[in-house]
Amino acid sequence: MMNHRAPWWLPGGNAQTIWPALFSAPRADAMPAYRRERWTTPDGDFVDVDHLPGPPDAPWLVLFHGLESSSASRYAVAFALAARARGWRFSVPHFRGCSGEPNLAPRSYHSGDFEEIGWMLSRLRAAAGAPLLAAGVSLGGNALLRFAEEAGNSAATVVRAVAAVSAPLDLAAAGAAIDRGFNRLVYARMFLRSMKPRALAALARHPGLFDRERLVAARMLRDFDDCFTAPLHGFSGVDDYWRRASAKPHLNTIRVPTLVLNARNDPFVPGWSLPTRDAVGPHVTLWQPAEGGHVGFATGAFPGHVHAMPAAVCDWLAAAA
Repeated sequence: MMNHRAPWWLPGGNAQTIWPALFSAPRADAMPAYRRERWTTPDGDFVDVDHLPGPPDAPWLVLFHGLESSSASRYAVAFALAARARGWRFSVPHFRGCSGEPNLAPRSYHSGDFEEIGWMLSRLRAAAGAPLLAAGVSLGGNALLRFAEEAGNSAATVVRAVAAVSAPLDLAAAGAAIDRGFNRLVYARMFLRSMKPRALAALARHPGLFDRERLVAARMLRDFDDCFTAPLHGFSGVDDYWRRASAKPHLNTIRVPTLVLNARNDPFVPGWSLPTRDAVGPHVTLWQPAEGGHVGFATGAFPGHVHAMPAAVCDWLAAAA
């Protein structure tokens, strides 16, 4: 995966992002049979966790999904199949509101939600009889890295190794990229189409939570984050949120084996914003292939498949652990 090359029939970062997400195997109907468990959060809310059982002494892979995603996404199914092929246990904790049922508390989830990540991992660690491994995709990858950064030396008592795939390590750079041109017309609009109704439903349950007119008028992720995400999670505004939640400035503080995988043609994460080798600590491995798009990394003959990236990430985690 360090030297990933996209198929000849899938040129460019946008095609390598959109096609795998919609059409490349595995399909959702290939989903292994999950067992869902509901956890009560420390603040009286809940999260739903989908588990793929395995032997009690098998390694346990935990996957944190991306923005507005779930255990049913193609990349999550591919990770589940990769874990099952290795005889591992596998779990996908859903961020609040992402499991198909609105959450209860006046909060949601965000790119720097390291405390929620830490709580989820610690709960799984207490139930695990073997090494715990963690991977995060996009938003979930950045949040997982923030956990590893904040936990420092103690991270190794919870997880043996972590991996972040297509994480928006510099949220200001990623936010600016997604809010202009083609990205704004396609990706930003797609995300807002699901995020705004969810936010408005939260407002109905918690009147006065935010300015409804500002949110309805939002046409960019920056506007949404400034109106909703930032104030709900203790940030003074979007710039404060993006600055404090970005994983990139703290990659040299990580003390657990960590893989950071970003394609240099990712439409959401500009190649110029990616960290260099001298900007990260000795525990961090950077994979920055020229191609792959955002959580795409399709391979094979048309229509392609998305098995190669999860397999490569799992192989790295197994070796690092």
